[in-house]
Amino acid sequence: MDVTGGYQPIENYGVIGNLHTVALVGMNGSIDSLCLPRFDSPSVFAALLDTQKGGRFKLAPAGDDFRVKQTYLAGTNVLVTRFLSDSGIAEVTDFMPICRLGHGLEVARLVKAPRGHVRLRLLCQPRFDYARAAHKIQRRGNDVLFLPENPGQPALRLRSDVPLRVDNGAATADFKLRAGQARFFLLEELAGADSPSASPDYVFDALNETIDFWIAWTQRSEYRGRWREMVSRSALTLKLLISQPDGAIVAAPTFSLPAQFGGSRNWDYRYTWIRDSCFTIDALMRLGYFEEAGAFGRWIEKRAEDWNEREPLQPLYRIDGGRELREQCLTHFEGYLKSQPVRIGNEACRQFQLDVCGELLYAVHVFHRHAKAMSREFWIMVSRLVDWVGRHWRQPDKSIWEFRTQSRQFLFSRLMSWVALDRGIRLAIEQSLPAPLMRWHDTRDRIYRDIHRHFWDAGLGAFTQFRGGKSLDASALLMPRMRFISATDPRWLQTMRAIENELSEDFLLYRYNGPHASHGIGGPRGAFCMCTFWWTECLASAGDLKKAQRVFERILGYANHLGLYAEQIGPSGHHQGNFPQGLSHCSLIRAAVGLNAVLGD
Repeated sequence: MDVTGGYQPIENYGVIGNLHTVALVGMNGSIDSLCLPRFDSPSVFAALLDTQKGGRFKLAPAGDDFRVKQTYLAGTNVLVTRFLSDSGIAEVTDFMPICRLGHGLEVARLVKAPRGHVRLRLLCQPRFDYARAAHKIQRRGNDVLFLPENPGQPALRLRSDVPLRVDNGAATADFKLRAGQARFFLLEELAGADSPSASPDYVFDALNETIDFWIAWTQRSEYRGRWREMVSRSALTLKLLISQPDGAIVAAPTFSLPAQFGGSRNWDYRYTWIRDSCFTIDALMRLGYFEEAGAFGRWIEKRAEDWNEREPLQPLYRIDGGRELREQCLTHFEGYLKSQPVRIGNEACRQFQLDVCGELLYAVHVFHRHAKAMSREFWIMVSRLVDWVGRHWRQPDKSIWEFRTQSRQFLFSRLMSWVALDRGIRLAIEQSLPAPLMRWHDTRDRIYRDIHRHFWDAGLGAFTQFRGGKSLDASALLMPRMRFISATDPRWLQTMRAIENELSEDFLLYRYNGPHASHGIGGPRGAFCMCTFWWTECLASAGDLKKAQRVFERILGYANHLGLYAEQIGPSGHHQGNFPQGLSHCSLIRAAVGLNAVLGD
């Protein structure tokens, strides 16, 4: 089960969460990644990035003579890991409570023996502030308290109906379960007042309420197509990436998992990218989830209050809207499979990425085709943004892949500038809102002509990645979705064939490749899940339904045992990059909905 050095494959993890943060639970029963109290807080467990120093919360049978099966309770984010051996079965149910019991921030682990007898071992070994802060440990009755010396870190309490020992800053336990017996472990933030978790039935009541919450949310989905299970799991995963108090959406709940094992492309994705969030909202709305879109819209309105003429929107923010995400390296961490450096923060927040305005306007247009009329204040923000794009669309930038090389005039950013003008025009007309429509029409049409004149390469028979270049980019696959070009236009069909010939391998698609590509730091070594789903959508729109379904079912086969995806699929089929990746799951939803629309149920 181990890859090497004690590291689990990335695809060996499941996720649980409480709409504040997310924990990764391995098939070996170890919680190896958790930041508290929210997604972008410092880690408490980070064995995912350093098996010795990172800290973990492990609950599993003693010894290695067992088989493992891991699944979610249907329609929920409650994870069940079954350990099967000749002597008996141990079943660990992991969840983060979402209930009305007045709980704090908690991780609940309920273990029972359905058959036979099993000896189990617990290790709760927090390492606060990315394992940079020391802590004290105290026993208080049956509880163990973890008290970090850094006052900015949350103190934790471990409660259990199993006697706990204290050992070198960690809590441990060895115990045996016979058929029908159950025990619980609850790790919670230590608040000033008494916690409702003191009730002996709290964990069981919280489990029932959490199950009810997730099932009720899942049942709101309007998707009834043939890939309902995968679509439901992707929607549940996207919901886990939403911070309920803020309405913000994180790109992934992990940081510094390598895009290439042993390489340096190790980024922190625990923040809110405008681009990723808009694609996520678009996917959820297509399933009938509009509350999340409204909450994100209110979050965006607050960002617009801090208008900056040079760049009205950063590419990404902290969950609470903070603009500073200073990038730094954790030199004391080994890194996943010794992939260095281990980074927190993300300097991409300082990049100029012109395309984010188009993605925002695209999502706003989808939302307001279904929602109530737009408020005057929101329209003022939108129209200012459209005007800004009209003045700046020619500027070179870093674009969707956040290249850390020189800025260029990228096709994708030019396309999304066109989208910003086009959706601004549509919103003004459909909502009867005041706008300088003649100027917007003129600018939109100039961008259209510019793309066809300067980004089309007749020799390649394709639209190129950047002006003057010869490389291809899978982001061009969004051109038909954005209604810039027909899915059956001869130029588009040639481009799609060129992308397949240059960027595909075994029905998986790379973002960009080849000797002329602008790679930034190192080259991409994994196929991008998102891009393969985009390709599926394009094939279906072009009428090649057999191939679209073949590509779609091929990439579905690369999901992990729970239906989750990282950012990339490596050459050996391993998942690479941060996990689970929101863009992978929202693109799966789009592809499934699009395929169903043409194939029928």
